[in-house]
Amino acid sequence: MTDPQVAVAMLGIFIFIIMLGFPIAFTLMAMGIGFGYYAYFDASRMWVPYRRALEQDTDTLTLVQHWIGGFFNNRIFDLFVNQTYSVMANDVLTAVPLFLFMGYIVERANIVDKLFHTLSVATRRLPGSMAVAALITCALFATATGIVGAVVTLMGLLAFPAMLKARYDTRFASGVICAGGTLGILIPPSIMLIVYAATSGVSIVRLYAGALLPGLLLAGLYLVYIVGRAMLQPSIAPKPEEPEEKIPATKLFWMLATSFLPLAALILAVLGAILFGLATPSEAAAIGAIGGLLLALAYRALTWQRLQESVYLTVRTTAMVCWLFVGSWTFSSVFSYLGGEQVISEFVRGLDLTPLQFLLLAQLIIFLLGWPLEWSEIIIIFVPIFLPLLPHFGIDPLFFGILIALNLQTSFLTPPMAMSAYYLKGIAPPHVQLIDIFRGSMPYLAMVVLCMIILYRYPDIAYWLPRVIYGR
Repeated sequence: MTDPQVAVAMLGIFIFIIMLGFPIAFTLMAMGIGFGYYAYFDASRMWVPYRRALEQDTDTLTLVQHWIGGFFNNRIFDLFVNQTYSVMANDVLTAVPLFLFMGYIVERANIVDKLFHTLSVATRRLPGSMAVAALITCALFATATGIVGAVVTLMGLLAFPAMLKARYDTRFASGVICAGGTLGILIPPSIMLIVYAATSGVSIVRLYAGALLPGLLLAGLYLVYIVGRAMLQPSIAPKPEEPEEKIPATKLFWMLATSFLPLAALILAVLGAILFGLATPSEAAAIGAIGGLLLALAYRALTWQRLQESVYLTVRTTAMVCWLFVGSWTFSSVFSYLGGEQVISEFVRGLDLTPLQFLLLAQLIIFLLGWPLEWSEIIIIFVPIFLPLLPHFGIDPLFFGILIALNLQTSFLTPPMAMSAYYLKGIAPPHVQLIDIFRGSMPYLAMVVLCMIILYRYPDIAYWLPRVIYGR
């Protein structure tokens, strides 16, 4: 087999192994080292000390030591060490554990239940008011945490039972929770965008600025759908009963000031510091982490146990992301060295696709990968395959990244591997069927596709804010 054929086989074997359920990070590292050993194998260089020892009639133990030393004298081990150091020293990735810590602390600050209750009162005159309140709460909480599972689970415990108690349709209510919980990977400060920036080399600051309006557009489309559906079918979202005592405007303002404003201020402070150049993403993430601690302290929710949980979950998730990067960069380096990247590039160019056709093909592949894989694995492992092809088709990596962030919303909502649906089913009442959650999520898939079409038709939605702030 030629080296390019070995590279293609390497990619095929990797896909087969991860479909069997093996841990992806360790599979990447093992395959990268295994195939890398073959790629960098050079017996004439590796066993020079061993051959010299043979000529000098050295004792057996020394010969064994030289042979073992020669076995590990393959350049793949130097590459693996260098890639590990590069990941750990990456300035962009430093923001990941800090944003994660902020999210886990905010999750434990007991602010979400107060926020949902306040927004339910504030929006009670709107059709589907509880669903509107749930979506806004999901969007804010998801933006602050960036952790889909945490948002869907917590909102499934707080808002979902409240909507069912108010006689909301099960499918309608479950769709709101599942779709709202996924917004955190799109709306800045998103951890997914940080990972994409580290993978693609795109400025994280410009990426945040570019993703803000598309994220708000998608949230707006969700709200339009919720209100419109509740107006056309009032039976799926009955109006709440009027309270015995009308809540004064001053009390409502105070409720908003103590629940909505603190979380919104934390998000705006972090995002504003990044966008306007007041702090690097890592510095802004540190500010957010401190702000999350202060928020938990202000709500009297900061305990030693909750702090321990937040630190443990932060370390666990950060380690997963970092080892994925180490494995992916080692794997992709060997894959490229063997000529695999060139084979794929020549194949795609040979198809003679237009830029639109290439975008559709890339997004379809990413959509299908979203069934068995997490967003982190797609961004770190498979997106780098497309990145070298973008200049050929004249596609901006920033625009491509925002389309991917939109597309990956569908990976949490599309059966059979819709993780948001499984998160919700895990804590939903027994009478709520998984098929009902799937069906409730379907309209939001259409909203995501519509948002992607609008963004492609009007790309200035992504480019306007970076141009206004940074002048180009």
